[in-house]
Amino acid sequence: MAKTGLWFENEKLWKKIQPVIFGKERIGMAVTDIEQILSMTKIKAGAPVLDLCCGIGRHSLELARRGYRVTAVDRTRVYLNQARKQALKKGLQIEFIREDMRRFCRPRSFDCIINLYTSFGYFENPRDDQRVLGKVYRSLRNGGTFVLEMMSKEILARIFVERDWQEHEGVILLAERKVCDNWSRISNRWIVITKKDRYELTFTHRIYSAAELCGLFDRAGFRSVRVFGDFSGALYDHKAQRLVVTGKK
Repeated sequence: MAKTGLWFENEKLWKKIQPVIFGKERIGMAVTDIEQILSMTKIKAGAPVLDLCCGIGRHSLELARRGYRVTAVDRTRVYLNQARKQALKKGLQIEFIREDMRRFCRPRSFDCIINLYTSFGYFENPRDDQRVLGKVYRSLRNGGTFVLEMMSKEILARIFVERDWQEHEGVILLAERKVCDNWSRISNRWIVITKKDRYELTFTHRIYSAAELCGLFDRAGFRSVRVFGDFSGALYDHKAQRLVVTGKK
């Protein structure tokens, strides 16, 4: 993979913010997440599943523990290495692949593909997001399901805070956010403070409304596109905490 200097390709960044985005509570949520996703998708036991942008593998590990044939894709080497170690430690068989989500495609190979925890919308050009959905569609078997979960434009507008700070396992995060480009992107400035150092990073992220995401799904060829407020199938309304969109091939 070519090194372009883009923020999401910065291995040091992901390593620094890991305690913030993958704390013990977040890791523990994977069990319930997968239980609800399996209930939602009705995929058969032992089916092939792709965890696209798997991170440290928390959902991949849980799927493999339940007997699914898991392929886990991410471009962050440090996260994949951790996921491999956990799979080996737990005696789980998972295929780990380091690749950009815009390029990975394995036609007609998976009964279910998941992309969770706002792992979508990183690219400067929105056509790359459509490109990703096209690859996902091609990688699904007929009748397969794609599950995408993220923080949506509607929810961000409701809960938006310009500045705040959090502490996670001894790591302090100072965050500043700005709405950009007519509510199409969020610009973030993070200052991460540990016992040893201070690390500052800036990045922008594209945000989507439920209607906009459904449009992307439709253009990629998905049918039976549905929208939920969480993995349990709750309504996507003014109380929703997350946006979950599913589509069938």
